[in-house]
Amino acid sequence: MLSDRLPDFPWDLLEPIAKIARSHPAGLIDLSVGTPVDSVAEVITKAASLNLDAHAYGLSAGSKGLIAAQTNWLIKTTGVVEENFNTIASIGSKEAVSLMPLLLGLGSNSVVVIPEIAYPTYEVGAKVVQAEVIRADHPDLVSAKKVDLVWLNSPGNPTGAIADIETLKAWIMFARKHNAVVVCDECYLTLDWEASASGQPPVSILDKRVNNGDLSNILALHSLSKRSSMAGYRAAAISGSKPLIEKILLARKHLGLISSSVTQAASVAAWGDEDHAETQKQIYAKRRATMQAAFLNAGFEIKESSAGLYLWMTRNEDGWESAAWLAQFGILVAPGSFYGPKGKNFIRAALTETDERINQISERLM
Repeated sequence: MLSDRLPDFPWDLLEPIAKIARSHPAGLIDLSVGTPVDSVAEVITKAASLNLDAHAYGLSAGSKGLIAAQTNWLIKTTGVVEENFNTIASIGSKEAVSLMPLLLGLGSNSVVVIPEIAYPTYEVGAKVVQAEVIRADHPDLVSAKKVDLVWLNSPGNPTGAIADIETLKAWIMFARKHNAVVVCDECYLTLDWEASASGQPPVSILDKRVNNGDLSNILALHSLSKRSSMAGYRAAAISGSKPLIEKILLARKHLGLISSSVTQAASVAAWGDEDHAETQKQIYAKRRATMQAAFLNAGFEIKESSAGLYLWMTRNEDGWESAAWLAQFGILVAPGSFYGPKGKNFIRAALTETDERINQISERLM
C-alpha cells in the first residue's frame, strides 16, 4: 500500500492537544492550519455561478480563457519574459507538489532536495516515488553527486523567509549542473509585509533578473487559495519551461487531472482582479499586527515571518510544549517539528482566523 511508505499525517498527531484547545469555555482559536475563513469575493462567485452547467469534460491545461488570465497575471506579477514560458492549471498547489516527482518520472533511484524547514508535502511527494530526500537551504550544502529535483519555497511556509536573487540564481545553476528540475513554490509571493517596505520584496524564480530570460529546468507554482480565499475551489498554476510544461501536461491528461469547469471560470475572474486580492491582503495585515503584539507580550520571539501567512515563533523550548501551553487558553498552533528537525523549538501560527477570534488572543494570554 502507498500509505505504508508515508508518514503519519501531522495534524492527526495534533489531536490530543486540539482536544484540550477545543474544550476552552470561550471556544477554539484555531491557528494550526492556513485555511481561509473569509468569504470569496463576489466577482469570483458570480463567475462560478454563471458556469454551473458544467456537463462536458474540461481541459487538463485549463480553458483558453484561464491560460490567458494566468499568463497575464504572471507577466504583470513575476517579471517573466512573455514569449518564454507556458502555464497550465492544477487542482490546487498541494496536488502539484505531491505529484510533481511522479509527473517528472522520478523513482527509487532519484534524489529530491527540499528546504531544511519545509512544507511536509515536499517530502511526501518524494516518498510516493520512493526517492531519497535531502534537506538543504543552499546548494553549497548538498554533497550528493546526483540530484533530480530541487524544491524551493519563497516566501516560505512555515518561516516566511524570502530567498534573494543570488540564492535563486545559485539553485538554478546547481539544477542545470545536475540536469535537475528546480521548482519554486511561490504561493505566498504577493503576501509580503516587511519585505516591500525594506525595498526587497519577494522575487519570483521566473523573473528575468534571476534567470536572464532562460527558463530551462525551471518551474514555479502559484495559488489562489490564500490570495483569493479560494482554498475550497482547488485552483493553482504550474508555470515555466515550455518543454517541461508540455511533458507534465501530457502526464496529467493521461491521469485525468482536470480542474472543474466551475473552478476554471472562477479562476479566470480571480487571476484577472487585483482589487479583491488587495482587500484580502489588508485583512491579513491587520490580523498579523494583532497577533504579533499578543504573542510578543506573551514572551514569544518571532523569527523571519516577513512574508507569507504565518508567524514563526519560539519560547526557546520544544514546540510541542509551547503548543500544549497555548492549548490551555484555547489556542491551537502547529509544532515546528511538523516541518523538519530544525523546527523543533518553534511553533507556526496562521493568520487565518476571524477578526473576532484573533482579537481575543491577547486577553486570553494576559
